[in-house]
Amino acid sequence: MKDKLIVALDVAGRKEALSLVEQLTGGVGAFKIGMQLFNSEGPGIVKEIQGLGGKVFIDLKFHDIPNTGAQAAKVITGMNAFMFNVHASGGFEMMKGVAEAAKETAERLRIKKPLVIGVTVLTSISQDVFEREVGIARPIEEQVTAWAKLAQKAGLDGVVASPREILPLRKACGPDFLIVTPGVRPLWAATNDQKRVMTPKEAVQQGADYLVVGRPITAHKNPREAAAKIIEEMEEAANA
Repeated sequence: MKDKLIVALDVAGRKEALSLVEQLTGGVGAFKIGMQLFNSEGPGIVKEIQGLGGKVFIDLKFHDIPNTGAQAAKVITGMNAFMFNVHASGGFEMMKGVAEAAKETAERLRIKKPLVIGVTVLTSISQDVFEREVGIARPIEEQVTAWAKLAQKAGLDGVVASPREILPLRKACGPDFLIVTPGVRPLWAATNDQKRVMTPKEAVQQGADYLVVGRPITAHKNPREAAAKIIEEMEEAANA
C-alpha cells in the first residue's frame, strides 16, 4: 500500500522539501511537486528528489493549446517524471497531443513513459461553486465522468478526481484506468480547504489507485509516523 501513497510537497522551498524526502523515502510511493515548489526552486528540485531515491509526480496542470501542451510534455518526460498532469478541460486534441508526445519522447530517450493523467474538477470546488462560479450547470459527478471518458479516449492513463467520484469513474472507464485522488483526509487531520473528501480507508475501499496527501503528513510533528498511520488505514481497507 505504501506505493499507492503520494506525498504532496506543497512547501515553500528546497530545504523543507528535501528534509521531508529524506524522512519519507522508502516509506511512501512518490512525491508530488506542485506549482509553489517548482516555481520557487526550478526544475533542479526534481533531480535532487530523484537523487535521494524518490519518484516524482510533477503537478503543473498544463492547460494550453495542443502544440504548447505537447512541447511541455516532452520537457517533463525528459525529466524522467513518474507522473504528470494536464487539465482535462483543455480538450481532446490537447490531451491526445500530450499523450503522444510523452510516449514518443520516452521511446526516443529509452526511458519509462510517465503516467499522464487528466485533472477533472478540483477537490476544493463544491457543487454550488461549480455552478455559480465555474458556470457549468450539471452535477460535478457527471462532468468528472464526461472529462474522464474524454481523457481515456485521448490516450491518457487516468484522471485526478475526488474520492467521491471513484465509483462512477470505475463504471464508466473500467478497472485499468488510473484514478488519483487528492482530497484524502484521515479522521485525525483537518480538512483545510478541501471540500469533497474521504478518509484513506474509504478511498481505497472505493477503488482509488493512488492517494495524494499533503498537510496531514508534511505539517505533522513526525511526518514518517503520520505516513505510516495513513498506510495502516489503507491496508485495513485492502485486507477487509
